[in-house]
Amino acid sequence: MTGIEVESLSKSYRRGLAGERVQALDSVTLTIAPGEVFGIIGPNGAGKTTFLGCLLGFLRPDRGRVTIDGRAPDDLAVRRVTGYLPERLVLDRWMTGLDFLEFHHALAGLPASDRRAQAEAGLAKVGLEGEAGERAIRKYSRGMLQRLGLAQALLGAPRFVFLDEPASGVDPAGIVLFRRLLAELKGREVTVVLNSHQLDQVERVCDRVAFVKGGRVEAIETVSAGSAAARILRVRWAVSAAPPSTDALRAAATEASVELLGADRLGARFAVADDSAAARVLHALVTAGVPVVEAMPEEGRLERLFLEPEAPVAVPGGGAS
Repeated sequence: MTGIEVESLSKSYRRGLAGERVQALDSVTLTIAPGEVFGIIGPNGAGKTTFLGCLLGFLRPDRGRVTIDGRAPDDLAVRRVTGYLPERLVLDRWMTGLDFLEFHHALAGLPASDRRAQAEAGLAKVGLEGEAGERAIRKYSRGMLQRLGLAQALLGAPRFVFLDEPASGVDPAGIVLFRRLLAELKGREVTVVLNSHQLDQVERVCDRVAFVKGGRVEAIETVSAGSAAARILRVRWAVSAAPPSTDALRAAATEASVELLGADRLGARFAVADDSAAARVLHALVTAGVPVVEAMPEEGRLERLFLEPEAPVAVPGGGAS
């Protein structure tokens, strides 16, 4: 198994009556390892959906190529082991949820002998067992439709799963369910590609995340291991008071076993591993007489990818952070 390999992928299309050419993807190159949960994030119009379409073989690139385990993405051998949940679901609304899963079980060429059992198990896996499975799809809420779409994507135990905004319109219980199912897929070494605007969820479940902007991959972040250690606590003190000295800030950071990242006349930034570390440094600052008036987490690493670069914050008596 070689996973997913993307080499110099470019795709453009014509827009409007004038036929203006838009470059949706521009020389994208990356590798997604077997069993990896890989996230795709970026602003609207960045090329994320076009990228997914190329990975699935729905769109033909202008240049470059995509291979999945060394084969084209539309190869039937790849199709048999691929599950897909689109962002915009178009379902046969007259069917029941159970009918829908049985129908797609048949379309996938899976054994008829266990069709009903696997369809019922699929519904139970996403919380649509019992009466919900017997209900007509036209009576489903948006969250129930998302759950049904995920159940369909997971039929036949695929080795590659592509999810486009899987938690859209889903309630908190559904989001927890999606996280649990993604953890199960990871445990079975299923390769998952996830496109989502819910950055906190992406950071919780993915191994790596690609930030796409203007059709290019601007950054790839590793987020699976030690992501909590990247939390940043921003502390602000009273403007009317004299700012604490650098030595006092460093002493509080050392006492709390955290890192001072930077400070200015309004406040300071600390790298903290968890809530307990944040509480320790706040206690140390207050004990040292620092007039703290506010403490809040700074944007996570993924949120910061969407922000314009800022000037570095200097540590008085030290270097820039």
